[in-house]
Amino acid sequence: QVQLVESGGGLVQAGGSLRLSCAASGIISSIHMAWYQQAPGKQRELVASIGSGGGTYYADSVKGRFTISRDNAKNTVYLQMSSLKPEDTAVYYCKIRDVRLDDYWGQGTQVTVSS
Repeated sequence: QVQLVESGGGLVQAGGSLRLSCAASGIISSIHMAWYQQAPGKQRELVASIGSGGGTYYADSVKGRFTISRDNAKNTVYLQMSSLKPEDTAVYYCKIRDVRLDDYWGQGTQVTVSS
């Protein structure tokens, strides 16, 4: 059965860095991986995504600060978060789409940025 396990969240001071990981098991091949953020009382929003060909997308709010990458052999997606701001505080969820176009979500990991 498909399972996505996230790790790497935590508490960090403004200006610091964190690296989130999301490892998927039970998936033969993924064609799209993405990270979403959901702040308290707000809608879940796309932060970054990476396609099977390596093309990336970033929300304007994180351009130049966050970097998404993937390890195809492990079906793992990473989000390197640098120059963190208090406004980045949210629960971060990974999403992976497999070759059959089925989407799977991670459990979420809390990122808290203090000033």
